[in-house]
Amino acid sequence: MLAPLSLTPSFGFGDRLGLATPGHIAALRGTKFAPIFAQQSVRENSRTGRTPQQVVDDAKRAVDAAKWDGHWGADADHLKTVEDIPPFVNAGYTFFTVDPGDHVDNSADTDSSDILKKKITRFNWDELSALYLNQNGQQAWGEFEAESLQRSVVKYSRAIQHAVSMFNRLSDLKDEFDFEVSVDETDSPTTPLEHFFIASELARLGVRFTSLAPRFIGRFEKGVDYIGDLNALDAELEKHAAVTAHFGTYKLSLHSGSDKFSVYPLVAKHWGERIHVKTAGTSYLEALRVLASHDPDLFLKIYELGRECYEVDKRTYHVSAELVMLPKTNDLPSLLNNFHAREVLHVTFGSAIGKFGVELKSALIKHETAYYEGLRTHFEKHLNLLKD
Repeated sequence: MLAPLSLTPSFGFGDRLGLATPGHIAALRGTKFAPIFAQQSVRENSRTGRTPQQVVDDAKRAVDAAKWDGHWGADADHLKTVEDIPPFVNAGYTFFTVDPGDHVDNSADTDSSDILKKKITRFNWDELSALYLNQNGQQAWGEFEAESLQRSVVKYSRAIQHAVSMFNRLSDLKDEFDFEVSVDETDSPTTPLEHFFIASELARLGVRFTSLAPRFIGRFEKGVDYIGDLNALDAELEKHAAVTAHFGTYKLSLHSGSDKFSVYPLVAKHWGERIHVKTAGTSYLEALRVLASHDPDLFLKIYELGRECYEVDKRTYHVSAELVMLPKTNDLPSLLNNFHAREVLHVTFGSAIGKFGVELKSALIKHETAYYEGLRTHFEKHLNLLKD
C-alpha cells in the first residue's frame, strides 16, 4: 500500500524510464528496508518529460503485478518552491523532500568577523544566543561558542525558514506525509553542530520531519563511489549519528547514494535503523549496460550524444568527469565501470531520453529479463553492504 514510511529504515529507487521497478522489487525482498519505488525530482521530470502522476502510476503497475503486499512510498524529490508541491500531492505522493539549498549562505564558513557581525543583524541573535549558548558562551550539548553559533545562524537560518514555509504549505494540502529536509547539494559541508542547530530549529518552529540530509564531507558525486578520506568520514558519520540519537525523532538520509559502496558499511555501523538512502541514476546506467551488450548501435548513439551534451547538462550536478579522460575501447560494457563514462552518461540522461527515449524503452522491453536481473544484482550489492 502506498503510505508514509515514518522511521522504518528505507531505501529510495529512482526510475527515470518507468521500467525499473520489477528489478527493484526483486532486490529488496527479504531486507529490512521499506521501499520508495516512485522517486523523481522536478528537475528530473523536466528532463524526462514525465509528470508526477506518470511516475507514480508506472511504479504502481509494477507493484501490483509483483503482488507486493507491504507499504511503499513515493518521493517528491528536491522540491524548491511552494509551487512545486501541488502536482505531487494530487498524484498521491507520501514523501516530500524539500531542498532549501538556494537559501544556504555557504560563505558564512569563511566570512571575516566584521562581515559576520553585519550579517547576524538580519537575524534574531538575542533570542537564538539565549537558546543555544549558556552563560559561559558555550552550548551545553556540544561545542558552540558565540562565533560558531553566529556562523550556523547566518549559514542556515534562511534555509530553515524556507523549509518551514514549505512544510506549512504542504500541511495545508495533506494530512499525513513523510517530510525530509535536504541541504546536501551545497558547496559547504554541514558540521555536526550545524546539524544540531538545523534539527533543533526545525523542531522548535513546528516542523515534523522524518529525515534530514546534511552535506557530508568529501564528494558524493553521481553514479560513482565516494571521493575523499574514508577515515575522516567514518568519524564524521559517527558524530552525525550522535546528533540524530540526541533527538530520537528522525532518520539520517544519504543522498547521491548510488554506488557508494565504500560508505555503506560506515553508514550501517553508525546509523543503524535510523537510515534512509536515496539513489537515482544508477538504474538508468544499468539500462545502458543492457544496451551495451544487446544493442550496441543504440548505445553508441547515446554515448556520442552524452559527449556532445555533457558540458551543458552537468551544470546542475556535482560531478568532476572530464571528456578528455573518456577511454577508447571496443568493450562497450566496460564503459559502465569507468568513472568518467559513468558520470557523462549519468548527467546527460535528459538529452538521451529526449532524443532516443522510444528506442531505449523498446530495447529494454525486448531485453527485460537482462535488465531486471542486472538491477537485482546491482541493488543487492547496495543493500547487502547496508546490513548492520
